[in-house]
Amino acid sequence: MAAIHLSFFILLLPLAFPSAFAYETNPQPKKTQVVIEGMVYCQSCDNYGSWSLSKAKPIASAKVSVICKNQRGQVSYYKASETDGNGYFFAELQGFEMSHLLLEHPLQSCVVKLVESPLEGCNVLSNINYGLYGSPLRYENKRFYRKDYDVVIYAAGPLAFRPAHCDAPTNHY
Repeated sequence: MAAIHLSFFILLLPLAFPSAFAYETNPQPKKTQVVIEGMVYCQSCDNYGSWSLSKAKPIASAKVSVICKNQRGQVSYYKASETDGNGYFFAELQGFEMSHLLLEHPLQSCVVKLVESPLEGCNVLSNINYGLYGSPLRYENKRFYRKDYDVVIYAAGPLAFRPAHCDAPTNHY
């Protein structure tokens, strides 16, 4: 008899407290916000002709572009971004959407290119980490989880401009 009363009580609980037992019939999928970060430097003349960034200095207010292409090779997303005072850029790809999960995934479809340096003495594009043709993205396991959306952070570069003219090295023996 006690089992019948308990079963009846359990069946009536959702009627007595509907909000506590509300089931979401159409859960909204979480949105994923894509962010790309990186650094932009001025390469030292000591390393001219190499990919070394030893003695490189960060460039504030340098411009980079994020370019994503769809599976047909057409530009599907473009965003220009600027570095902060430490040469760091953080480009939020608001409105970025993928119609094909694998082919248009940011790791496959997006690159970062150098655009412009504010420094007169260091404004020549270099191809360090493919900044001239498009630096590929890396996933470095950086994610932020929010209630309504997730943020996935990818990295590019580091990228660098170089001086137009460097003095010839002098070797003293």
